[in-house]
Amino acid sequence: MERAPSLLESIARARDYTNHLLATIPTSDWFRMPHEGVSHVAWQVGHVAFAQYRLALERIRGKRPEDARLISPEFLQKFGRASTPIGDAAAYPSASEIRGVFDAVHRQVREEISAMDETVFDEPSEPHPRFSTKGGSLVWCAEHEMMHAGQIGLLRRLLGQPPLW
Repeated sequence: MERAPSLLESIARARDYTNHLLATIPTSDWFRMPHEGVSHVAWQVGHVAFAQYRLALERIRGKRPEDARLISPEFLQKFGRASTPIGDAAAYPSASEIRGVFDAVHRQVREEISAMDETVFDEPSEPHPRFSTKGGSLVWCAEHEMMHAGQIGLLRRLLGQPPLW
């Protein structure tokens, strides 16, 4: 059984849904925080890029020096798990830069995962509460993005966008 195509399809479906939502939100609204204590679209997109890099590249094949050209250490810090979104757009890369990293990481994941020997997916992963294997990390990658797509969907409504369906 070939698992890479199935895992990549799940990751691609999550990304398609996220892209569908993002297409309905002007980038001029990406840094708006509709309520105190709520994040913004830019942080959500940056965080998904961060998580996809960590879950589908770093945890699977390890960190590589050339990764800094794909996703900088500063980007990882601004959008990491322990980061807190702030309403100051000047504290972040531009929406187009965030989107560029988001898209580049996704392309790299698709390229690398499709070329991997599938025995890698059964190898143990770094400790994580949601999975224990590298294949599980890829499953969580798709699920994690869908969770954040839900947050983006809520943000778009709080920003005054009409329902999609």
